[in-house]
Amino acid sequence: MSPLQAEVEQRGERIFQLVERHPEPLFSKAGFYQRMMALSMRDEHFKVQLFRFVDVLASLHHGSDIVQHLDEYFTEMRNGFAPLVRTGVRVARIVPWVSGQLLRWNVSGMARQFIAGKNPADVMKTLRKRRNQGIGFTVDLLGEAVVSEREANEYGSRCLELLEHLARETRGWTDPLGENVELFPVVNLSVKISALYSQMNPADPADAIAHLAPRLRPILRRARELGAFVNFDMESYAHKNATLELFQTLFTEAEFRNWPHAGIVIQAYLEDAEEDLRALIDWGRSRGTRFTVRLVKGAYWDFEKIKSDQNGWTCPVFLQKPESDLNFERLTRILLENESIVTAAFGSHNVRSIAHAQALADELGIDRSRFEFQLLYGMAGPVKRALVEMGYRVREYCPVGELLPGMSYLVRRLLENTSNEGFLRAKFSENVSEEELLRDPGDLVRASANGAEDLKEMTSDRYLANGASREAPLGDSYENAPLVNFVYAENQDRMRAALSNMRTQLGQKYPLVIGGEKIWTGKTIASINPSAPDQVVGHVTEAGIPEAERAVVVARDAFKRWSRTSVETRARLLERVADIMHRRRYELSALEVFEVGKPWAEADGDIREAIDFCLFYAQQMRLIGRPRLTQHVLGEESYQHYWPRGVALVIAPWNFPMAILCGMTTAAIVTGNTVIMKPAEQSAVIGAMLMEIFEQAGVPRGVLNYLPGKGSIMGAHLVDHKDVDIIAFTGSREVGLRIWKSAGETREGQRELKRVICEMGGKNAIIIDSDADLDEAILDTIYSAFGYQGQKCSACSRLIVLEEIYPRVMERLLAAAASLRVGNPEEPGITVGPVVDEAAYKRILNYIDIGKEEARLAFQRSDLPEKGFFIPPTIFANVNPKTRIACEEIFGPVLSVIRVADLDEAIAVANDTDYALTAGFFSRSPANIERAKAEIEAGNVYINRSCTGAVVGRHPFGGYKMSGGGTKAGGADYLLQFLIPRIVTENITRHGFAPEETPQYRDEFLWPPR
Repeated sequence: MSPLQAEVEQRGERIFQLVERHPEPLFSKAGFYQRMMALSMRDEHFKVQLFRFVDVLASLHHGSDIVQHLDEYFTEMRNGFAPLVRTGVRVARIVPWVSGQLLRWNVSGMARQFIAGKNPADVMKTLRKRRNQGIGFTVDLLGEAVVSEREANEYGSRCLELLEHLARETRGWTDPLGENVELFPVVNLSVKISALYSQMNPADPADAIAHLAPRLRPILRRARELGAFVNFDMESYAHKNATLELFQTLFTEAEFRNWPHAGIVIQAYLEDAEEDLRALIDWGRSRGTRFTVRLVKGAYWDFEKIKSDQNGWTCPVFLQKPESDLNFERLTRILLENESIVTAAFGSHNVRSIAHAQALADELGIDRSRFEFQLLYGMAGPVKRALVEMGYRVREYCPVGELLPGMSYLVRRLLENTSNEGFLRAKFSENVSEEELLRDPGDLVRASANGAEDLKEMTSDRYLANGASREAPLGDSYENAPLVNFVYAENQDRMRAALSNMRTQLGQKYPLVIGGEKIWTGKTIASINPSAPDQVVGHVTEAGIPEAERAVVVARDAFKRWSRTSVETRARLLERVADIMHRRRYELSALEVFEVGKPWAEADGDIREAIDFCLFYAQQMRLIGRPRLTQHVLGEESYQHYWPRGVALVIAPWNFPMAILCGMTTAAIVTGNTVIMKPAEQSAVIGAMLMEIFEQAGVPRGVLNYLPGKGSIMGAHLVDHKDVDIIAFTGSREVGLRIWKSAGETREGQRELKRVICEMGGKNAIIIDSDADLDEAILDTIYSAFGYQGQKCSACSRLIVLEEIYPRVMERLLAAAASLRVGNPEEPGITVGPVVDEAAYKRILNYIDIGKEEARLAFQRSDLPEKGFFIPPTIFANVNPKTRIACEEIFGPVLSVIRVADLDEAIAVANDTDYALTAGFFSRSPANIERAKAEIEAGNVYINRSCTGAVVGRHPFGGYKMSGGGTKAGGADYLLQFLIPRIVTENITRHGFAPEETPQYRDEFLWPPR
């Protein structure tokens, strides 16, 4: 055992001895809270339901609502608590207002376990008690979830008010230790950076700093005048880099350069925490003024893991608790070894971590009065008392705020308290031995049979990553391509470089491609940058009817060979296409920014979806490509397999210019059909890029033919052509119905009944229930309605709000819309860019004029760029659901808000439309959620999330009614639309003898054999 470990154990044992003098349960508030927490640690399902109930409670205003939610969340429990709940609910229904208030009082008590006061005056009662116990404070103002700049400004004002109040009420207070007091001001304020700017975007830290710095300077200025300390809290990983850069930017400014009373948080559960800490220390030395680092483990572990898994990102946090503990100790050493420039504040309840910091400080000769320990309000009271008794400085992190804004904080604390690996639970609830609790975390990591590195490899396995079994059939599991994570500066730089390079390539000419031959017709279509209409993105050769005829002949001839090519060959072609797209990802995203006005993240999402279509359809074709035995019958084998249909005409829209074009094209090709690919005129250059990528991947001549042209001429001719067997269309209802009708007519010489895969528009509704989480509902509705200018067939164009919460929803909705970043999408962080062209611009403005006659204009942005096809985000209120703006697809940033009396009316209004594509529902009522799942008419119903952003394989996409024929792009059955099922049956009985076994699968029917 090393001398340091021996000293750690000795100090840890001393802390435990002192703790035992003042024993108390893990949960200092007895009764209801203690029983709930104890049960939640034994029953995971109960814990989930309890935390969800706690989350919704503050938004329920009637006793009957509280009792109803209690019933919905708990009566189906399979534990000893369920009979009590059922009995309680029956009694509660008799006098719901009394029962509701009692429940609210109990849960408020749970909140007060962790929230030190509801306002500045209230928190002073707590701070005075702590002062008498020799404990200092840092106060955190709850309410970090802001959806608008108005709310962000309010948070800043409240911070200043809190600062003034604390300074006034603590005048004359002194530091408990009385040594090195110049390092530790009495008044200490913790600030949530994200609460000061509603439009923080990881891709644009410069914009965040430009908005945050002016709001922080008055707070910092006043704190310095009052002799107070300000700490920058660290939140989710998405905001980490911006927070670090903001801190260094502000405290390098002349005004604050020599002010030492500022601190920032480092989260030890992050794998890059050491790199960040060393960079901060280097900055501090160059600045020449002392600063503070609060070292914590981190409070967003569950969130970071979920977010990374959903987006295919490398998880930024350590996946095992001993790894975080070990990193905490590494960072502790770095802090103490650099004590000359940085003051350490160790934020942990873990006695091992605390004892290690004490022992290491002694080993390095650092006086105990030159650092401090910070612990959360409402937790680990005996540990705090023990540290004070040992002569250490202790500061309590005291959140202040009302119950509703504090809910996210409360749930994080509840999760921490009941975590399977949490120290407090191990010590105070499960009575794990002191010897085990004081073990070196390095030994635990090294001793683990599936250590940190092994675990990381396992979780990246393509099967386990999606929760599938390793026993799943080959190819029966699929992993989506990751989105680009613009948190990282190197990814931001790549995107900027791609935009810069793409700008030099604008204006080129692109030929048709028919049978592998480049063809120029002398006529071109100019593709225009909608942000700068005087800028031509490219000149694309226009095909006419002669070129259309030639393409059909070539595709028909190529079909003879391609239809008899093996499934594996076709699947590998798609995988090569995906690989090339991945390598050219930033280039393709940059082109979308210029050609169709996509913001960075939207453009990347489109390329990611195209890659996913390639990989998913390759995998799906392998699954269905081998002939499969229909039944096992002695003496006969009967196999079902699929043949391609023939020549496919793919007609794609401009709004997802790569993804939809690629999705329909790859589906047709991998199933053995040949393709005539007609991109939208507005995005024809992106179509040319897709053709180029297929050629680079080795597509055989004639299998894919690139044919941009006028839809009304060349497109209509191909739709009617007798030798076109499949029409895959995504676009407007008007054109889609025309295609559907035309395909129903059989022309002279036509050999096949045409198959039409038709995906059209939507008039999508989001319903906000009376108990919805408005922080989520407002943000997701704003994104669904105005993301990419509302130019998605899945976009929200109708918001249906229950009367009870209508005023509050409208207040926050309008403020959020007013806060959106509108501008040229070449800039990172832009949400609303231009609409695609002048025709769309005029059409949408016309609908806005109609809306002004039909409803009340509640909001319309006025600060738009002077150049480009920019439409102001527009919201109409008091909209009658029968009006044109509530019934017709507008395809732009226009939102109609409809007020309804109750959920019955809300669902009726949502369903009373010609379309059935997407829908959204925000609620925290389990019963209402189940009802929405069962009754809302839409191809894709989204609960408590945006109604846009379908992911291939995860959310197969498509609608019915006038939204389409019920097909699901990116779904397991989509490829069947491009195939003809075929049965091959053979009598295998010879003279009364037949094999006992017949293989479930056999090789493809190919001749000659390959």
